[in-house]
Amino acid sequence: MAEVKWIVEGRRFRNEEEYQAALRDKELIDSITGNLSLDDPKDIETLYMELRNGKHTFESTVGRQFDDNIYELYHQMKRKELEKRQEKAARKEKRKQQVEKIKNITSLKKASKKQNAPKNRARLEDFDKEMQAQIMAVLKKREQKRKMLIAGCLFMCIISFGYLGAYYQVSAKSAREFEELSALKEAGKQSSNTKEVRIHYTDDSVETPDILPEYSLIHQKNQRLIGWVKIADTIIDYPVMQTVNNEYYLDHNFNQEKDRNGCIFMDYQCDVLKGCDNIILYGHHMKSGKMFGTLNRYSKESYYEEHPTIQFDTIYEKGTYQVMYVFRSKVYSEEEVTFKYYQFINAVSEKEFNSAMIEMAELSLYDTGVTAEYGDQLLTLSTCDYQEKKGRFVVVAKKIS
Repeated sequence: MAEVKWIVEGRRFRNEEEYQAALRDKELIDSITGNLSLDDPKDIETLYMELRNGKHTFESTVGRQFDDNIYELYHQMKRKELEKRQEKAARKEKRKQQVEKIKNITSLKKASKKQNAPKNRARLEDFDKEMQAQIMAVLKKREQKRKMLIAGCLFMCIISFGYLGAYYQVSAKSAREFEELSALKEAGKQSSNTKEVRIHYTDDSVETPDILPEYSLIHQKNQRLIGWVKIADTIIDYPVMQTVNNEYYLDHNFNQEKDRNGCIFMDYQCDVLKGCDNIILYGHHMKSGKMFGTLNRYSKESYYEEHPTIQFDTIYEKGTYQVMYVFRSKVYSEEEVTFKYYQFINAVSEKEFNSAMIEMAELSLYDTGVTAEYGDQLLTLSTCDYQEKKGRFVVVAKKIS
């Protein structure tokens, strides 16, 4: 019997229901664009406003992709309009500067003529002693203010340079420490002298397996080590910590010193021994690119295609994960009833697991074609996103080996 292929616009659908929804979306798209030209800015704006106001509703990824395309076209058009306005303003400003330059040259010529003319400037000696004293007092106050202003500026410069020096010193120290930890990791691979160690957050009834050789030496330095996360050909190559809360490693480094870079850490509710459906790792979005500072590059599908997998080892087991979903979210208030990815750690049922997958798929910026089933183990990387207040940028992957 021939395999049934449900394909619309080059996309394969899993069942008849999704296929029919996609067909309806395609028919709706054809009817919308029938009398419009996507090369005409006015038509693009009209269609964008209709979609934004909810005039057209789509049921499938075919419709949502069309919506995204119109959104991108509209904003490209606006960016071009803005660039044209900026170029026009720049030309106007340049002309203005040229006019000012000509005026300045003229003024300099006039001033030069005046300087050559006889000068009748008042001298201090021309005033009586009382007036001389008042003039000297005013000049003295001006000099004091000037000195105070210079001293204040120097003080601020010293503070600023001191802060920058301290920051770069801490950053350099942090970089050296991570290099040392990486070296310990490599040294551990060469050693087979491992021993059984219990980590602080497990019950005595849980049997603890041997720590992998490459992590045994690092674990001896800090027993809060729980794993290591790495994305090939990126700066993300760090130890992962875990403690009894999600605050400590926001501003402490591996050596438990105060450090604004913090550490990559696992949600305190996750348990690598007992197992959980979704392991969540958090890290700062540092402007320097450190920690998860480059994670938001996954917003571009081309970046995902170059980095489709994430290596995450617990201290007991190696793991390779394939990226499934990439989306933006936020930290919601307790009262808001919505999908909160950071609360999805264990699903109580297959229905709840599938519901979470649907929510994340709808939020995803693009379709990777990767899906998960109940029983699969997930990995979530989370960092701050500054596009909105309390925003978060999230990458979710599925364990494949």
